[in-house]
Amino acid sequence: MKKADLRRLVAAAILARTRAYAPYSRYRVGAALLTRAGLVHAGCNVESSTFGATLCAERSAIAAMVGSGDQDPVACVVITAGPRPASPCGICRQVLSEFASDMEVHMIAVGPRGKVLEHGQSSLSVLLPQAFRLGHARSVRADETRSDASPKRAAPKRRGG
Repeated sequence: MKKADLRRLVAAAILARTRAYAPYSRYRVGAALLTRAGLVHAGCNVESSTFGATLCAERSAIAAMVGSGDQDPVACVVITAGPRPASPCGICRQVLSEFASDMEVHMIAVGPRGKVLEHGQSSLSVLLPQAFRLGHARSVRADETRSDASPKRAAPKRRGG
């Protein structure tokens, strides 16, 4: 990734982090994705009092990307408070892998004024070496997506005599 693209991602993720809704943990996270088209999509964490319904920043950025009609991320930046950067959680890794088998992942810790304290870099394939895959929507056969196509079902087996 070009340095200019990394700077764009970092700036977008830092801004997104300021918008995080984290009243319970007070742990604000911002994330930004760069797509093959050169677009940047950012997201922040949104907590819920149920905790299980909390949305991580990476998944929020994925939702923004998909909502804009884009689906081809090539890099991700995650911004957290220092002193050490945080890696995407397992669910976020899996969701990222839904859209890319690999991408650069930059994990950056910032201080209270936004100064970079530490910058780690990895790749999605290293963070999630055996991603679970059912297949991909883009590989669905055209006849399975037509509105007039009906699923083929086997006749029920008879039981007994």
